[in-house]
Amino acid sequence: MLEGIIRKSIGKSNAKQLKRDGYLIANIYANGVENINAAFKRGDFVKAVRAKDDFTMDIKVDDKEIKVFIQEYQVHPINGDVLHVDLRVAVPGQTTNFLVPVTTIGTAKGLKNKGVLVINKKRIRVRGEIENIPQKFTIDVSDLDRDEATLIRDIEAPANCTIMERDDVAICGVIKAK
Repeated sequence: MLEGIIRKSIGKSNAKQLKRDGYLIANIYANGVENINAAFKRGDFVKAVRAKDDFTMDIKVDDKEIKVFIQEYQVHPINGDVLHVDLRVAVPGQTTNFLVPVTTIGTAKGLKNKGVLVINKKRIRVRGEIENIPQKFTIDVSDLDRDEATLIRDIEAPANCTIMERDDVAICGVIKAK
């Protein structure tokens, strides 16, 4: 379980000091839940995110255990360090929009025909309750030939969930190599 501290002050100087000390600034919020301004050790946060095997993760802030998911994060444009993260409380039964990651499996047969696999959508917006949201969408690309694509309408929406993307948007495809 990831442990963090509550920020005493939300001022700029306090945030700079925490960042110098190796902390990652985080906001924890949800509808009907009081906002929490927190900070986590940067290395511990990265390890916890990489080790999680579910869409949500458990954190402990000020003796409160909370189940959260990553809503948004900001990355430094040069060195790629995570600067700030927004964590949303996973309230059971509350309908919310989620960004579910997409993974591909297999080798596209279009790669042998001088094609390149392009992934257009790394995350798909899904609306539903946290209990029904899949951890990820897995797409088999082994049947894709050159100039073919997998569209949003080609994947099946999970039970009790709605995909909030247009049907004609390409998730991934094989294009001609230049």
